[in-house]
Amino acid sequence: MTATTNNRLYTLQFGILCASNALFAASFNMIIPELPAYLSSLGGADYKGLIIGLFTLTAGLSRPFSGKLTDTIGRIPIMIIGTLVCVICSLFYPILSTVSGFLLLRFLHGFSTGFTPTAVSAYVADIVPVQRRGEAMGILSVFMNAGASASPPLGSHLVNNYSLDMMFYVSSGLALLALVILLGMKETLKEKQRFHPRLLLVKRDEIIDKAALPAGITMFFVIFGFGAVLTVIPDQSDYLGLSNKGLFFTSYTASSLLSRIVAGKASDRFGRVPVLKIATVMLAISLWNIGQSDSPTDILISSGFMGFAMGTASPTLFAWAVDLSHPKRRGRALATLFIALEASIGLGAVSSAYLYNNKPDQFSFTFNIMAIFCFLGFCYLQFLYTYREAHKDEPRMG
Repeated sequence: MTATTNNRLYTLQFGILCASNALFAASFNMIIPELPAYLSSLGGADYKGLIIGLFTLTAGLSRPFSGKLTDTIGRIPIMIIGTLVCVICSLFYPILSTVSGFLLLRFLHGFSTGFTPTAVSAYVADIVPVQRRGEAMGILSVFMNAGASASPPLGSHLVNNYSLDMMFYVSSGLALLALVILLGMKETLKEKQRFHPRLLLVKRDEIIDKAALPAGITMFFVIFGFGAVLTVIPDQSDYLGLSNKGLFFTSYTASSLLSRIVAGKASDRFGRVPVLKIATVMLAISLWNIGQSDSPTDILISSGFMGFAMGTASPTLFAWAVDLSHPKRRGRALATLFIALEASIGLGAVSSAYLYNNKPDQFSFTFNIMAIFCFLGFCYLQFLYTYREAHKDEPRMG
C-alpha cells in the first residue's frame, strides 16, 4: 500500500484514527504516576524499575510479530488486539493486588503498545500524502500526547478523591471507547492474508528492517532518558513538594504539543537529520536541567523544555523510518523503530532505578548520566551516520 498521491491530509479516516489514538494513550498513561506508590504499598518498593521495564520488555518482544502481522493480515486487526489488551489489563489491576500479580500485569500490559502504535503508524503512512508525512506524524502525535497529558492528572485526581480501583476502571473504559471507534474504520492494506499460526513464526530477517536502522539507532539514544523520567520523576516530584505527580507529565506534553506540528513540517522542508541533531542537543540539556531542579517550578519548567525537544524528535523519527523503508515493509520498519524505543525506555528505566536507588541525593547524578547518553545520539548523527552516508557509494576493498 502506498501513500495517497493527492495533497489532502485532513480526512475522516485520519480524524477517527487520531481520536482513537488519543483515548488509547490516555488509558495507559493515566495510571503511570501512581504506580510507584502503589507498588510500594504492596511491598514492592525495590521493584520500581520493573514498572516500566516489564511493560517495555513485552512491547519490544511483540514488535516483530506486530510488524509482520500489520503487513500481512492488516492494520485494523492489530490495532484492535493492542487496544483490547489495555481494556482487560486495567480491569485486572484491582484483582491481582500482590507484587507478583502486579508485575505480571505490567508484563502483559506491554502487549498493548507492542501492537497498536505499530499498526497506527503504518495506517497513517498509507493514507497521507508523501510530501506531508512528517506533518501527519506530528499531528497524530499531538492527539496521542493530548491524551497522555490530560490523563495523568485525572488519574491522580481519581486516586486522591475516590480510589485506585476507580482509576483503573476509568483507564479500562477509555481503552474500550478507543476500541469502539476503531471498529468503524476501513482497512488500508490491499494485499491481505488470512491469519494462520505460521505467520507467528518470525524469521531472523523479519525482526529488523535494516533500511530503517539509522532511525532506530537514533531513537535508542533519544528515548533512553525518558525511561528515567517515568521511573524517577514520581519520587522526585514528591520530594520537591509537587503533590499532583501528573503535573510533570502535563507540562511535558503540553510543551510537546507546541513543537510537534511545526517540527513535522520543518523535517518535511529541511530534512530529518538536521532537525534531529537540534532535538538531541535540546533533550540532553533538558535532562541535565531536570537533575538540577530543586523546586516544583524548576522541575515543571525543565519538563516543558524536555517536552518541546521530544515533540521535535518523535514525529521526525517516525517519518524518517517510513522514508527509509519499502512500502510493503512499513510495518516491519516501524516495528524496528518501536523495538529501539521499547528497549531504550526499558533499559533507561532499569538503569535509572539502579542509579537512583531510592536516594534523593542521587537525582542529579542519575539525570546527568541520562543527558550524556542522549548527547551520544547527536554524536551518532553528526559523525558516524554522516560519514557512512558520504561514503556509502564508494567501492569496498578486499
